[in-house]
Amino acid sequence: MMALIDEVVSGGESMMGVGAVVLVVLVVIVLVWAIGVYNGLVTLRNRVGNGWARIGVLLRQRADLVPNLVQIVKGYAAHESIVLETVTAARAKAVASANDANAGAADCVQAENGLTGALMDLTATAEAYPVLKASRNFLDVQGRLARLGRGIAYARQFYNDTVLRYDTEIGKVPGNIMASVFRFAHEQYFHVDDESRQNVHVEF
Repeated sequence: MMALIDEVVSGGESMMGVGAVVLVVLVVIVLVWAIGVYNGLVTLRNRVGNGWARIGVLLRQRADLVPNLVQIVKGYAAHESIVLETVTAARAKAVASANDANAGAADCVQAENGLTGALMDLTATAEAYPVLKASRNFLDVQGRLARLGRGIAYARQFYNDTVLRYDTEIGKVPGNIMASVFRFAHEQYFHVDDESRQNVHVEF
């Protein structure tokens, strides 16, 4: 009888030992899974930040060209003061928004759309001055703005594609669980209005 009891106790201890091992294995699997999901979300979030930084560099370069453009146009069409003042004000707003640490993506996008619209108005004004359009300085700025426009369009597409992947990951299971625990927030797309989209290259 005692031998039977000892065998049952020994068997129970073995089962408890196996159960403990299984529990440890499950905990390790869950931890590895959680770390993998977390690291994936961090990677995507950093890519979003990097994409936005690339856009910021290009937008600052475009903003730096605007004063040169205004001065060139002013040399040929100084009486177009309203258009020139509008571009200058739009440029100032875009720069202020880019330098404001508290400004969100939506604020920056709105400011940049305003600057693009103002540049389009300046484009229409330049059409009335053939001598201005033939100016070497004007053509140089035109080419640089066109190249920056293409770069901004490419960087914007890369950024939006990355935001799509990131937002999708934190919106579906299991990413939404980790996003909720570690407060991963959805990012905003860089949208341009229809008018700006049609003229993103700022062609003169």
